[in-house]
Amino acid sequence: MQRKVLYALLLIALIAAPFAGAYPLFVMKVLCFALFAAAFNLLIGYTGLLSFGHAMFLASAGYTTGYAVQTLGFTPELGVLVGTAVATALGMIVGIFAIRRQGIYFSMVTLALAQMVYFVFLQAPFTHGEDGLQAVPRGKLFGLLSLDSDLSLYYVVLVVMVLAFMLIVRIVHSPFGQVLVAIKENEPRAISLGYDTDRFKLLAFVLSAGLAGLAGSLKVLVLGFETLGDAYWTMSGLVILMTLVGGMGTLFGPLLGAALIVALEDRLGDIGSALASVTGVDWFRSLGESATIVTGLIFIACVLAFRRGIVGEIVARVRPLRA
Repeated sequence: MQRKVLYALLLIALIAAPFAGAYPLFVMKVLCFALFAAAFNLLIGYTGLLSFGHAMFLASAGYTTGYAVQTLGFTPELGVLVGTAVATALGMIVGIFAIRRQGIYFSMVTLALAQMVYFVFLQAPFTHGEDGLQAVPRGKLFGLLSLDSDLSLYYVVLVVMVLAFMLIVRIVHSPFGQVLVAIKENEPRAISLGYDTDRFKLLAFVLSAGLAGLAGSLKVLVLGFETLGDAYWTMSGLVILMTLVGGMGTLFGPLLGAALIVALEDRLGDIGSALASVTGVDWFRSLGESATIVTGLIFIACVLAFRRGIVGEIVARVRPLRA
């Protein structure tokens, strides 16, 4: 019950955010990365599969949607559907190869395939190489509602985000989700109970890839461009960081982790300027150029101090009190 109240309050806050002074473009970016982190958490947090190549699904959907909308003249909803479908199909192909291995070998296979996809995007003519796709139009939703306004696009992204999150919640609490947790906890026992674990892991991988692709498709409409940075291995590392900081294996954790990391990357320069004004130390002004160092320190602190992540630690401390 408390969880439902928390989600209701969060939804109300997001609905009112543009009228409370929040910058819609920034909040939409946070929502896209939150969906990306939640999709990744479905794989690692509930199935126990650590993918080092999830960026390829974000980028493949982004490039597909951008090309479909910009060059082929697709409407935004069709562009998002095509981009998500391409990411899902790519997830199926990668998953067939990857789930044959376990542990670090699974991670290395996903990383190797992601790097192959990265070099395909680097050389493919429709991606424009290092220049990327620029000035991707938002178009009109169903040919009626113009998405050129940030406010209009904001509520469209919010609705899609809520529906996607509800789907993840449904998956986690379904019998299928319980089998995934059983595979994560003790795969040999799940096999002994008669479950085809490879089939369940493949389906979880495909679902995670499709949701990550949905995040990538929305992101290219929000920002209006797609670059190779989304396909590089560092983006896969970033989503791992978001999930671990927020709380792996929790529903709300990846959302919080994505919000914190994106806010740090975008607002670190402003924070540094404010600290420099208060303390008189000019070094703080260079924080905006040291975002990678700061996120690295956050990751180290997370591993050393709260391994369950922020939400995971809160849940672990509140649960005994409730009992």
